[in-house]
Amino acid sequence: MENHFLIDSDKLSEEALERKHRIENDPSCRTDHMTYLPGMDVIESDVCKNVMEHFDSYDYSKYTAQDVRRALDNERCSIEDFKALLSPAAEPFLEQMAQRAQRETSKHFGNTVYLFTPIYIANYCENYCVYCGFNCYNRIKRMKLTYEQIEQEMKVIADSGMEEILILTGESPVNSDVRYIGEACKIARKYFRMVGIEIYPVNVEDYKYLHECGADYVTVFQETYDTDKYEKLHLMGNKRVWPYRFDAQERALMGGMRGVAFSALLGLSDFRKDALASALHVYFLQRKYPYAEMSLSCPRLRPIINNETINPLDVGEKQLCQILCAYRIFLPFCGITVSSRETAEFRNGIVKIAATKVSAGVSTGIGDHEQKYSGKEKSEQSGDEQFEISDGRSLSRMYEDIADEGLQPVYNDYIYV
Repeated sequence: MENHFLIDSDKLSEEALERKHRIENDPSCRTDHMTYLPGMDVIESDVCKNVMEHFDSYDYSKYTAQDVRRALDNERCSIEDFKALLSPAAEPFLEQMAQRAQRETSKHFGNTVYLFTPIYIANYCENYCVYCGFNCYNRIKRMKLTYEQIEQEMKVIADSGMEEILILTGESPVNSDVRYIGEACKIARKYFRMVGIEIYPVNVEDYKYLHECGADYVTVFQETYDTDKYEKLHLMGNKRVWPYRFDAQERALMGGMRGVAFSALLGLSDFRKDALASALHVYFLQRKYPYAEMSLSCPRLRPIINNETINPLDVGEKQLCQILCAYRIFLPFCGITVSSRETAEFRNGIVKIAATKVSAGVSTGIGDHEQKYSGKEKSEQSGDEQFEISDGRSLSRMYEDIADEGLQPVYNDYIYV
């Protein structure tokens, strides 16, 4: 039987602190972020090359109002049109973009909005990502749920009416290995019709195993497609290997997953170029795997424990809305998720325009759902959160608010036969 365990992160050893200092200040102490580590699958794919050619050459300052008007007039949005819609020249056309996005959303998704909730089952991490609350050097309370605790948390969530769950861990193959995650998927399948996972990237055979355990889809945040900025933000751990992370969704599809989700963490680098690359990642992979379900998220940076000054730089709600509308116009069939990182007011508005999926009843801590759903104070036996959320509405409140907007909240539309 697994036992949960907490560590006192205030007691980092002198050796660990010295290593942290070396990694931060001496680039020669870091591994090459573009080189695969032993044991990592290397797949043959042209998707990365295609995406990065557009990323590297994208000069959004060259686009004009005329380019934006042409893009909005075209019935089918080309890559060049999409680049224009992401450019600063498109900002005065946000109302027209929203109207076009709303028409596309209504045409392909009707008035439905899908609901899900994330469950964090462990927050141990072996990566040093300077913006993440779970990073291995951040002094937080760590926890890993036992199988019994996982089942109790999932039962509490399922009793609320939720039918889709997203399982998350910190990126620690040592503390949260594939077998542990697989057992969590098996438990989830007892309570939910849809099971997603957002974990560290793994090999094709591991994705195949997790699919056999009950996982339907895989979410991976590339964080930023800017390889130079990525190197400066990810200083240690397997996550430092940029190309292995880039190919994670394709490996998941090769392993039999039904769907995959993509995202950059807006605010880490140039948000317009990261938004372009995220959508093109979907675009080119969709052409190789036309049967797969694909979706986009658009999270912005949020404050973390021990660093409340983290913010998404120049990505305001206006810029975020522009990105979401451009996503919908360029990829009309693609699901778009807006998480609880954003405010209730923003999410209430964007589901009427471009978003098709939102989280509800969210906690980014470990073992929090039983307390959250019962209204109790957070337990001392809970693990700390990955980041602060903005929208803490319950499932029932979210359902009511969506319905009040004239939309149809949906728990699930997938039936296994």
